[in-house]
Amino acid sequence: MELTPLLNKQLKTPLYMQLYQYIKKEIETGGISPGTLLPPIRHLCEHLQLSKNTVESAYQQLTAEGYTESMPRICIKVLPLEKTLMPPSQLKVHTNREPKETEQSSAATYDFKYGDIDLSHFPFKTWRRCLQNALDSEDHDLFLYGDHKGDFGLRSELAKYLFQARGVRCVPEQIVICSGTQNAVGLLCQLLSMNGRLVAAENPGYDGVRSVFLNHGCAIQPIGLETDGINLSQLAASRAKLVYITPSHQFPYGMVLPIQKRLKLLEWASRENVYIIEDDYDSEFRYQGRPIPSLKALDKKENVIYLGTFSKSFLPAARLSYIVLPSKLADEFQEKLGRYSQSASPIIQKAMFLFMKEGFFERHIRKMKKVYQEKHKTLISAIKTHFGNDMEIIGEKAGLHILMKTGRRARDLIHKAEKLGVKVYQVSDFWLEPHESSSSIVMAGFGGLSAAEIEEGISILRKAWLSSSKQER
Repeated sequence: MELTPLLNKQLKTPLYMQLYQYIKKEIETGGISPGTLLPPIRHLCEHLQLSKNTVESAYQQLTAEGYTESMPRICIKVLPLEKTLMPPSQLKVHTNREPKETEQSSAATYDFKYGDIDLSHFPFKTWRRCLQNALDSEDHDLFLYGDHKGDFGLRSELAKYLFQARGVRCVPEQIVICSGTQNAVGLLCQLLSMNGRLVAAENPGYDGVRSVFLNHGCAIQPIGLETDGINLSQLAASRAKLVYITPSHQFPYGMVLPIQKRLKLLEWASRENVYIIEDDYDSEFRYQGRPIPSLKALDKKENVIYLGTFSKSFLPAARLSYIVLPSKLADEFQEKLGRYSQSASPIIQKAMFLFMKEGFFERHIRKMKKVYQEKHKTLISAIKTHFGNDMEIIGEKAGLHILMKTGRRARDLIHKAEKLGVKVYQVSDFWLEPHESSSSIVMAGFGGLSAAEIEEGISILRKAWLSSSKQER
């Protein structure tokens, strides 16, 4: 077959991306049927007058996303859509930490949605092999309910990984596998008998977890933020016996809790006999300064309950997260919740165990750190280039999103940007009382966008915001 797309060298979108998008669209709309053999790289290079690298990059992107299969020394074969490894028209994957209004949002050319991750670098073939090996195992328990705390092998690998990566010392018996952070917090509410009791939480903070507390009958005591994180004076005055905190990358403001404040928080928790739920999400992706040990790593009095998830570092669709309980609570969990069935799939857990045991997980993390660091650098540079001193960047030290502060109403900015095909988001949903939120801050996630898309999207934001600002004057 021949392919004759309209490629424009004058566009900022790279030629390989234009070619990839053309073939992808033809596959999705039926223009190129399943089983079709795409033109050999050399033939397509000659036909379109493109370099070998350009065609190879487009083909590799299609294969990475599951639209095609590379058959060594033969050809590139188009796969049936039902066998693709991800939704056919969607490169991005969304997690729960996102503004509620986005559920009904329309498609945008450049969507800076928080929670999107980069799937173009995901090792799909390796993960598929781990899944297959799990299914081929002779462990028949794999097809039943599984251990109520989760696969022992996976918990053992997690204990090793957490010590190496976050300094957390624990044994598999302290770890409980869950199907997401909200599921984990729900179990903790029952374990700690929190119905009718007071929970302190950062304000603003993750609304998904706040909803779980409220649904379990807890009263929320909002604790304000300082420039370096949670306000310890307000926390001490709250008289709460449980506090939920995101110290590695405060959500949504992005500050990293400094070591001095971590130690003071632990001293307070020990003195008042309070449990701290440490949600260590986004701890893998840090761009400035030296890594700071987790609260759990610094905890000598067993006051910290540690939460982790594979949603950002691996795949949201795997629905895997975990709790590391203090020794005392591990025993209580067995007594109180020991009859609860495991919520995460034993098959997925076994595959994840194999993925970690063979070293693929650490390799993937190292690779994604570099990928996201480059995207982060591109985003910060683009904002400074296009906005200069007209834009303040907040929370740029870690994570997969930043906040942008201007002197204008966020709702107006979001509306103007959307008219030109760019979506950014407001942060009001993350406040306990939305009217208390800053009206001039918008959120921009960058995990699911390419460097070229980030640059172009910020360029369009400048046109949408600065040009309209001049007209308003």
